[in-house]
Amino acid sequence: MKVHVKKNDKVMVVSGKDKGKVSEVIAVLPKTGKVLVRDVNMVKKHKKPSRANMNGGIIETEAPIFSAKVMLYCEKCKAVTRVSKKITEDGSKVRVCKKCGTVL
Repeated sequence: MKVHVKKNDKVMVVSGKDKGKVSEVIAVLPKTGKVLVRDVNMVKKHKKPSRANMNGGIIETEAPIFSAKVMLYCEKCKAVTRVSKKITEDGSKVRVCKKCGTVL
């Protein structure tokens, strides 16, 4: 599945229990079409003590959400936006905000 966001992109959640949160993408999972977003879709996991985690207990971590539930967030516009691609003078492609034209 093709995913429209990349790692370290600023995104806003547009649906679900965390609607309206702005955060950054930690990881992209293209096989399942999901993304991990910092402090979004937090779940509690019960971990047994191990060598890596001596105490164990209940740990809160992020769970993946579908990439269709997030949109890129433009810092200049302070709004979610779609992306267009532009070719620069040196021939490389860059992603550009549809609303204001800034490079994302």
